[in-house]
Amino acid sequence: MPKSKVRKKTAYTPPVDRRTPVKVKAAGPSNLFYKIVMFGLMLLGLAWLILQYLAQSKIGFLADLGSWNFAIGFSAIIVGLLMTMRWR
Repeated sequence: MPKSKVRKKTAYTPPVDRRTPVKVKAAGPSNLFYKIVMFGLMLLGLAWLILQYLAQSKIGFLADLGSWNFAIGFSAIIVGLLMTMRWR
C-alpha cells in the first residue's frame, strides 16, 4: 500500500491587533454593607421558613399567607445566593 503524502503546514501567526491594550481597573473588595445584606437575606429566608414550620398556627398572618410562606422564604434565600456572584 502506498504511503500517504505528508503536507506541510505554515506556522500559525496571530493577526496583528491594531488596538492598543487597555488596562482594566481592578475591583476592590466588597463593601461591608453588601456582605451584611447578603448574609442577612440568606439568614432571614431560613428563619422565615423555620418560623413558618414551628409557629404557623400560633401567628395569625403566617397562617393567612399559606403556601406563600415558601415563596417568601426561598426568594430571600435565592436573592442572597445571587448576591454571592458579585461578592469580591
